[in-house]
Amino acid sequence: MLETSVQLGQLATILIMAVALGLDAFSLGIGVGMRGIRLKHVLIISLLIAFFHTLMPLLGLLAGRYVGVLLGQVTGLAAGGLLVLLGGHMIWNSFRKEEGRPVNHTTLLGMLLFSLSVSIDSFSVGVSLGMFVNDTAIIVTSFGVVGGLMSIFGLMLGRKAGSRLGEYGEMTGGVILLAFGLMFIF
Repeated sequence: MLETSVQLGQLATILIMAVALGLDAFSLGIGVGMRGIRLKHVLIISLLIAFFHTLMPLLGLLAGRYVGVLLGQVTGLAAGGLLVLLGGHMIWNSFRKEEGRPVNHTTLLGMLLFSLSVSIDSFSVGVSLGMFVNDTAIIVTSFGVVGGLMSIFGLMLGRKAGSRLGEYGEMTGGVILLAFGLMFIF
């Protein structure tokens, strides 16, 4: 009974982290969708995001396991510190309003760059989780499925909406990761 509740708690934690990371894809997807996007591109971008949201945490988990062996008993502090830094960085980026040239999301290179850019944070979370969690299949599957679904929702919502929605997605994801990092430390 206790083991089942621990497993459910870990699954809930993984899903919450997946949603936190997927909020970035969701909020940026709204922006891309508002500029106009074809359904074919929604599908391709979402599949690419799902792929990178699976690949990046997998690479992070492998690196995290190696780092976990090296760090030994301070692994929890290091993992929590990394999540705090990543969450703080996401919050900081949500306040910065960089006006740059947008990526052309209709080209293959543009779709790859967009998908990779919203998935790169998954690597850092994978490193943190790799230091003490062994559920690789559950983590990468959850991150991939949730990231892909949230990108579809964001792109479709942006396609339908004409106003600025979801601008706080990255900040919300950062707050969630920051909270988990603090929980790991304390």
